[in-house]
Amino acid sequence: MPIKKSAKKYMRQTERRTEQNKSVKGVVKSTVRKTREAAESGDAKAAKEWYQKAQQAIDKAAQKKVLKKNTAARKKSRLNALVKKATSK
Repeated sequence: MPIKKSAKKYMRQTERRTEQNKSVKGVVKSTVRKTREAAESGDAKAAKEWYQKAQQAIDKAAQKKVLKKNTAARKKSRLNALVKKATSK
């Protein structure tokens, strides 16, 4: 447990930021999961819709620096490939 006042404040800030980051990551994970499920089930329309939502969530996470820029680009690229493969069938 920190003793100094500034260390206590930093600990509070860290807790707050951790909670915010968890919620952002949760949105990203859920949209990505739903996109994958829609693509694997063969529902092209739903996969495209969920891909749009996932793309927005990933971009927001990258903008807030929860995800790194290249990680966000990689996730979007792989999801896009999956959706394209599912829609071409």
